[in-house]
Amino acid sequence: MRNITLSILFIITGIINGISQDTFSIVAMDPITGEVGSAGASCVDLDANNLPTDDFLGELFPGLGAINSQAYYIPANQANARARMNEGYTPNEIIEWLINNDVQNQPQFRQYGIVGKVGENIETAAYTGVATDDYKNDITGPNYSIQGNILLGEEVLNGMEAGFLNTEGDLACKLMGALQGANIVGADFRCTNNGTSSLFAFVKVAQPSDTFGNPSFLLSVRTGSTDQIEPITELQILFDENRDCESLSLIDFDNDFPFSVYPNPSNDFVSLRALNDSETYKLTIISITGAVVYTSDFISNTGIDVSGISKGIYFINITNKIASYTSKWIKN
Repeated sequence: MRNITLSILFIITGIINGISQDTFSIVAMDPITGEVGSAGASCVDLDANNLPTDDFLGELFPGLGAINSQAYYIPANQANARARMNEGYTPNEIIEWLINNDVQNQPQFRQYGIVGKVGENIETAAYTGVATDDYKNDITGPNYSIQGNILLGEEVLNGMEAGFLNTEGDLACKLMGALQGANIVGADFRCTNNGTSSLFAFVKVAQPSDTFGNPSFLLSVRTGSTDQIEPITELQILFDENRDCESLSLIDFDNDFPFSVYPNPSNDFVSLRALNDSETYKLTIISITGAVVYTSDFISNTGIDVSGISKGIYFINITNKIASYTSKWIKN
């Protein structure tokens, strides 16, 4: 198998001891930091089913990826997915292998979502078996995969995508925003009578330098089937005690690393301005898939021809000898 670097995230729920695990979930990768993370929730009473951890749905492999599985979960399928990741398969190749080699020969009951780094790019893939419980679907973007089944409707997954894309901050903040996008009664349809979206929720992120089983960031909340407590709301409270997403948000002009990018969005040319007019900076433009599309040195008030760059969302990273700053930039 060719030598590639994979960061793979499957969001999974399934059956354990015959109990169907259906959920809404997201996996994503940060193209700048290389972080991988997952977040999910489900209307399963973990205490009643003697499940010791709230985040059992996911395995994070720092520097490589993470594995989860969803809808009628079988540990052997997850182990097979793990092996394929370690062998260097791409996201689409892993899904194809799992479909063709399901341990019960019933891939129609499974659901997978994957994001993986292949070479310099991030790739995503998803699979929703036709026999998973309605409402079911999946959404893939440039660096994320969202999936769910036994849902209230398409608004659950659409809300998660909007929450992920519109939340400022690092990957953990964006994953928490995705969960908030599904914070509606009956998101997992079985929890409708409970008056909640789900019974448990988790979010976790691994840095490339983390060790397996010890992600840098892990928070979770579990509730019981009669508690009538919204786990995503409780998770947000816990999250806010541990993370300040506002302080992580990116702005266009900052005294610690002052520069502006204009216009933004841009067409054929973009200008860069820094308070220190004489200093030389290094500019790198990175696609949302993690590919470097432009790099050069510049000083303040430099104009750059970006006509050769395709339309889309990018990250502009500017560094000097002592600091680094990254901001979002849109090419029209």
